[in-house]
Amino acid sequence: MHVAALALTDFRCYAQVDLALRPGVTSFVGANGQGKTNLVEAVGYLATLGSHRVATDAPLVRHGADRAVVRAQVVREERSALVELEITPGRVNRARVNRAPVPRPREILGLLRSVLFAPEDLALVKGDPSERRRFLDDLVVARAPRMAGVRADYDRVLKQRNALLKSGSAARRGAGGAAEVLRTLEVWDGQLAALGSETLAARLALVAALDPLVREAYDDVSGGSGPAALEYVSALGADLPPDRDALADRLLLAMADRRREELDRGVSLIGPHRDDLLLRLGPAPAKGYASHGECWSFALALRLASYDLLRSDGTSGGEPILVLDDVFAELDTARRERLAQRVAGAEQVLVTAAVEADVPLALRGDRVAVTAGTVVRDE
Repeated sequence: MHVAALALTDFRCYAQVDLALRPGVTSFVGANGQGKTNLVEAVGYLATLGSHRVATDAPLVRHGADRAVVRAQVVREERSALVELEITPGRVNRARVNRAPVPRPREILGLLRSVLFAPEDLALVKGDPSERRRFLDDLVVARAPRMAGVRADYDRVLKQRNALLKSGSAARRGAGGAAEVLRTLEVWDGQLAALGSETLAARLALVAALDPLVREAYDDVSGGSGPAALEYVSALGADLPPDRDALADRLLLAMADRRREELDRGVSLIGPHRDDLLLRLGPAPAKGYASHGECWSFALALRLASYDLLRSDGTSGGEPILVLDDVFAELDTARRERLAQRVAGAEQVLVTAAVEADVPLALRGDRVAVTAGTVVRDE
């Protein structure tokens, strides 16, 4: 898979840009703040319907414009598709495939797949559990796009259940209606358990497949500085069954056990939204124990393992595009070279760098100069 053409309208700093791309390596080179990352961010947004830099859509739209449009000509196995997304903050975004509207933006998931590594990924190691949960769920959806619907439904049910728990908390303090709240809560328990068990089963399968790939990738980029490992941490305990029905039963039992505490606090305390992915480096967790360089290597290993998994997954639609956004300036020379050797053979690699000298020779492919929102290809 590769992007043959990228067109942006009122996206970030670009009023209009049209850029032809080729398979292999393309480096976007320019000083900081000139618009390099905006180009690869647009590719990542089409692939995931989210930005690796911001949580909302408003910053993606150029100042003074009402909407932004991102288009990409995606080539996969000699077949081409035009994928388009219209981003309108405060309203529902609209998507098209080959100029034809699709019912929901998530219908385009899977048509363009990318794995992006950026400085923000250090938060996967050093940040809150929410960062690691998002990493897992994004990768689950990349492997099985239908899981985007499960993810959205789970978030909706969780929001409703939390609102009911707050109502139940008030009712228990004398506001009345406690019995009705508890009866209704049982219905939402069942929905949360059903959707949560599907999410949990997908995460467990993902971690099992990803763990050996992370070990290998960490050894490659770090030069063998220590064994890396992944461990899924759930409030349900260890040795979780892979079967969805069994997981749903465990979730229901755990909710019942903590019913009083949930009502007291007015929030759902059981479910995949409370879980974490433990990153181990040797016997200790990487967070709080690993050096800065080791944290970088671990974050990079997570992305490289994701790339390897998607590339080898026969059901996921071919090799993803690999994006390396401003990462070489953060790596020492040895890690740069090891990373370059590992990814040089990918079908398409998009690299951003402030200084061309930061890009290893193995990744000196096509060069695009980016200056103040203008894009010029070196011939």
